[in-house]
Amino acid sequence: MRPLGTTDPKQFIADFYTCFTEDLLRTDDDAAVIVDRYHTPDIVEIADGHRMDRDKLIAHTRPVRKNRPTIRMDVHEAIADEGRLAARYTLHSSQRGKDLAIEIYFFGQFTPEGRMRRAHMTTRTLPAAGNGERQEAVS
Repeated sequence: MRPLGTTDPKQFIADFYTCFTEDLLRTDDDAAVIVDRYHTPDIVEIADGHRMDRDKLIAHTRPVRKNRPTIRMDVHEAIADEGRLAARYTLHSSQRGKDLAIEIYFFGQFTPEGRMRRAHMTTRTLPAAGNGERQEAVS
């Protein structure tokens, strides 16, 4: 994990989530150890009004490990100022033959070493296109 200040904000947020997910899926390490590698002990993530602290985030890793999704992120915009980052991206996820695309507006705070301290997200599932593919968010 690289510090936010030394990385392009678009690359930082994509790497953060991709590496976090890969670490969960490719190792048998305790989920708490992996969560703590990427998040501070006082982490608070609020997505669409639902609050997750460290314990809820650890519990959230169980279905990720069970379902073993593949993810890809298209980061449309990102800007950083010191340890704060704002981004708009589309998360593409595929698991058990189901594809999902979610547009995400992210506002977060990271420590100097790159761990997430706070995050606020608003999400919306993108509608399916007529040919079975999801539509991309407009950049």
